[in-house]
Amino acid sequence: MILEKFAKPVEIATERFTLRPVRKSDAGLFALYAGDIRVAEATQGIPHPLPPGAAEAFCARAMLPAGEEDIWVMDGSRSGLPDVLGVISLRKMDRGQSEVAFWVAPAFWNHGIASEAVQALVAANPQANVTLFAEAFQDNPGSARVLTNAGFQYLGDAESYSVARGATAPTWTYIRKLG
Repeated sequence: MILEKFAKPVEIATERFTLRPVRKSDAGLFALYAGDIRVAEATQGIPHPLPPGAAEAFCARAMLPAGEEDIWVMDGSRSGLPDVLGVISLRKMDRGQSEVAFWVAPAFWNHGIASEAVQALVAANPQANVTLFAEAFQDNPGSARVLTNAGFQYLGDAESYSVARGATAPTWTYIRKLG
């Protein structure tokens, strides 16, 4: 697999918020939100309980000038919402493909935040991808709806390891072909 390096992610405006690069000051809200077991168990990589310094380490990694993953914060400050509503990322694969991953703070669930973020990222296509992939744990139908609302098509069933769960769990895999 060939991995290319990319510059820091660009800002992407949505109707209600901005997808922007991670800042060091985001660590406190990351720790608060990602430390919630409901968020951690809906992701592959967030541990629960969140170890001390994990949010700061995530910020440091996300702020590197070039990496294998572009990470954006869903920043609601221009609409009177918190600076951090959630996180969305694109992890570069090969052949013009990336994997989308996201989480939203529980206080903002069922408000269309994730759908708006995924749709904006797909429309902007900042990595000039040909294909996007995504997964949702099968016990998280809300994330599956976010993906289908953004034009992703069901590809098949799989399993992924969740650090917070300490186990593999069944997933649905989705694909989105771009222009």
